[in-house]
Amino acid sequence: MQTTDTIVAMATPPGTGAIAVIRVSGPDAIPLVARYFEPVKAKNLTDQKTHTIHLGHIVKKNKPLDKVLVSLFKAPNSYTGENVAEISCHGSPYIQQQILQLLLDAGCRMATPGEFTLRAFLNAKMDLSQAEAVADLIASDSEASHDIAMKQMRGGFSNQIQQLREELLNFASLIELELDFSQEDVEFADRTQFNELLNRISEVLKKLLDSFAVGNVIKNGIPIAIVGKPNVGKSTLLNALLNEERAIVSNIPGTTRDTVEDQINLGGINFRFIDTAGIRETRDVVEQIGIEKTFDKIENAKLILFLFDGLDIDTDELERIKNKFPNKEVLPICNKMDLLSKDDKEQLNQKIPNLIFLSAKHKEGITKLEQKLSSLVVSGALSGDATIVSNSRHYDALLKALEEIQKVKEGMEMGLSSDLMAIDIRQALYHLGEITGSVTTDDLLGNIFSNFCIGK
Repeated sequence: MQTTDTIVAMATPPGTGAIAVIRVSGPDAIPLVARYFEPVKAKNLTDQKTHTIHLGHIVKKNKPLDKVLVSLFKAPNSYTGENVAEISCHGSPYIQQQILQLLLDAGCRMATPGEFTLRAFLNAKMDLSQAEAVADLIASDSEASHDIAMKQMRGGFSNQIQQLREELLNFASLIELELDFSQEDVEFADRTQFNELLNRISEVLKKLLDSFAVGNVIKNGIPIAIVGKPNVGKSTLLNALLNEERAIVSNIPGTTRDTVEDQINLGGINFRFIDTAGIRETRDVVEQIGIEKTFDKIENAKLILFLFDGLDIDTDELERIKNKFPNKEVLPICNKMDLLSKDDKEQLNQKIPNLIFLSAKHKEGITKLEQKLSSLVVSGALSGDATIVSNSRHYDALLKALEEIQKVKEGMEMGLSSDLMAIDIRQALYHLGEITGSVTTDDLLGNIFSNFCIGK
């Protein structure tokens, strides 16, 4: 893995814009940029202080190519920990390409995806979980996913893991020391304290693992299936929630034969609504395929909105859905409330607990439904300091670490020798180290940073 040369890439998206930023990082970053930079005020760019900005022209063969600003960040006080120069030029694709070509001809290499952040990690400017949070921050498209990424990037998760690892490492050292004095049959590690530590680590790991269920849906959006009989208003409800004519609406039963999906942000959290085909017995082959897809989508949904026609309530169908998907939260909704009397509503409330009334056609009760959906999401932790795990790699490492901790606890209960317990402790330390990057391989780093955008 080559990390000692000088790399260059666009730090702004491709295309035409007001300005574009070209980022250069490496030992020769500033001298290479200085070769083509003529400052407005005569001065040597390489002699300037870090964190300064300089106005001038990029010159190609004695011909000004563009008037630019060059920002300097000298090692180790830069994002990558190396010398960094950033050229802010006009956003012409031609200008961008010409400046890039000049720097490549001068000896720079095009940066690979995520290579600037990789160098920041290798130069100890951030740990691996913080580096991954950079990609999550760039990809965040809601307030909740942004908050999770920011907390992780600021090191809250890293500090928690590092503290656990250090405490476990201290006891591991004592266990290893016992092996050197195995003939004397002495114990340097207090078994009572060690057991308390293992219990505390197990509790923390379990909480972090439990938080993944919340973090994952917040990061990727919460899938919600709108389910019910044909013609109860599922497509009309989807259109009302999205405030646009997204799905085809017709009074002909079976109009929706495939799933229609779209996303909306409620209270800083993304919800993915899925309008499904109406559930009924049918001989229509195409409609039957749509119904089969409905059950597939319900299987993947976190919440089911079961929609009734207020004039034709079928509680048996609701029970069938609940029985078919016992682990899913089902929210019963009565549509066409504008056609119901007050007595009708009271009777239905007694018949079906927690029933929500709305009129999708007239967009009445939609706000109440949105508030209900937001309240169902476990997002209270976002307002505090609780750590929420949203990265599947971290989840996998935490799960393996917990398994090893459980083995150590079982070993203590069985009275196993120190050398056998030491093996499991080392494995637990290894998996915790994978999260922060204390333990890495080129394959792991390559897999993580290949998912970054170029220029970051």
